Amino acid sequence: MELYKGRPDTNEGRLEREVRVYDFLDDHGIDYWRTDHAPADTMDVCCEIDAVLGATICKNLFLCNRQKTQFYLLMMPGDKPFKTKEITSQIGSARLSFASPEDMEKYLDIRPGAVSVMGLMNDHENHVQLLVDEDVMKSEYLGCHPCVNTSSLKIKTEDIFGKYLEEVHHDMIKVILTGE
Repeated sequence: MELYKGRPDTNEGRLEREVRVYDFLDDHGIDYWRTDHAPADTMDVCCEIDAVLGATICKNLFLCNRQKTQFYLLMMPGDKPFKTKEITSQIGSARLSFASPEDMEKYLDIRPGAVSVMGLMNDHENHVQLLVDEDVMKSEYLGCHPCVNTSSLKIKTEDIFGKYLEEVHHDMIKVILTGE
């Protein structure tokens, strides 16, 4: 794996959803670095990618309430365990569970294994609320997928939670996860 500044030289072999991410970041003046790799479908593979990026790839969970009327994208450190009860009390929503792959594709245009904050650019009607563990905010850079799990991006944390969220018209709710 190698780290490259910006988008690939060609769009050949790239899915439209991935190319849209590069177009969006370029159009809004958000700098990024990219690496291509085999599908990142385990945290072990993500650790290898982390080493190339020099950034921590977040664990991204797509959640919903029991009625499937509220959807959440939770960004948290990959090494922190997820405890539902810690989130429910902070956001006032009981009984969270993983949302369906169909809802993930419907609202974020992402498939399982590629969940990322970049999907919010596809949620034009703000169906998904972003939840961010406070520890994610401490890194200078974040790693995330460009809506596919065969590439990863390195972006300044301040650009993600500043410029990017502003441009996709989403806000975030900071949460505290202890992992205990």
